[in-house]
Amino acid sequence: MIPLGRVSSLARYPVKSMAGIATEEAELGWHGLQGDRRHAFRRVGNESGFPWLTASHLPELLLYEPEGEPVPTHVRTPAGRRLELGSAELPREIGERCGSGLELMQLRHGIFDDGAVSVIALNTIAAIGREAGMDLDRRRFRANVFLDIGEAPPFVEDGWVGGTLLFGEEEDAPAVSVTTRDERCVMVNLDPDTARPDARVMKAVVRLNGNRAGVYGVVVRPGTLRVGQAVRLLPRWPSPAP
Repeated sequence: MIPLGRVSSLARYPVKSMAGIATEEAELGWHGLQGDRRHAFRRVGNESGFPWLTASHLPELLLYEPEGEPVPTHVRTPAGRRLELGSAELPREIGERCGSGLELMQLRHGIFDDGAVSVIALNTIAAIGREAGMDLDRRRFRANVFLDIGEAPPFVEDGWVGGTLLFGEEEDAPAVSVTTRDERCVMVNLDPDTARPDARVMKAVVRLNGNRAGVYGVVVRPGTLRVGQAVRLLPRWPSPAP
């Protein structure tokens, strides 16, 4: 068992590509954090295999703020209007911005890209910021779990693939099996407060680590995650007894 550090912060993203919600505590179920990415807007008529509207297509989507825990009931628009999530007005307003008809979808198991849980170390974010010549807001990376791992080198998460992260000191601590490195998209270029792009960020990730930063994982033991919780790495999850 390898001690790594502690949970620095937690976040869920109730509506795919909208603003995240920071939380001190979150329930980790078999399909990720409770309430995380359970809603998304589908572009009507899009047959690409990835019909979801994301900030890669409409950067201003980041400026919409879901409200309600753990399942949102309303969304605050960039203009400050408070609209019901399930209203006809919200997809109409967003659709006018992106030039497409939209339909709100809710999936019980979540609408993820490559994994139900995403984790990144603060050291990695800091290194990217230095390379880009910027003081980066961690929200750009849209992880569920941000880790403070002391003096460890940046991109140390790459070495966790195949291992299991344990959250807490208990024998039955919540556990996430690390499955793959997180390949980044242009969303890291977008300022979470203004949605303005800056290509220096993604270029820095490409130069430093082949466009990978952080990791994805699947839940192998549910439980409660908390800010300040100790995090350990189990290099190999034990096989079931015969």
